Amino acid sequence: MSKPPHLRYPPLPATQTGLRGRCPRCGQGRLFDGFLNTAKTCEVCGLDFEFIDSGDGPAVFIIMIVGFLVVGAALAVEVTFTPPIWLHLVLWTPLTLGLSIGMLRPLKGLMIAQQYKQSAQEGRLGE
Repeated sequence: MSKPPHLRYPPLPATQTGLRGRCPRCGQGRLFDGFLNTAKTCEVCGLDFEFIDSGDGPAVFIIMIVGFLVVGAALAVEVTFTPPIWLHLVLWTPLTLGLSIGMLRPLKGLMIAQQYKQSAQEGRLGE
């Protein structure tokens, strides 16, 4: 007789599975099929990824984190060195794009893993 799924797969930390882009249940299968597209199911444990709805959560956190870092660094450089505006554009545009794109997939995976761990579902009224 087979064990139920919640006994076969011990709970894994959302940071361990989400940031690596792995299945939140087994930690082995790939969560993504492409750069940001999520897979239909886990190829290892068969978890259906239909529950996934990260929405704009990862983008909001990235805007806050990258904005804080880049604006802080730009202000420090401006006060210390007073460079021309073109140098600010050359410095901060690639840094902003690189940090934003680089953080998007890990943070989306983390949000999905947290959603799975907390059994988050769409809100319902009167049911």
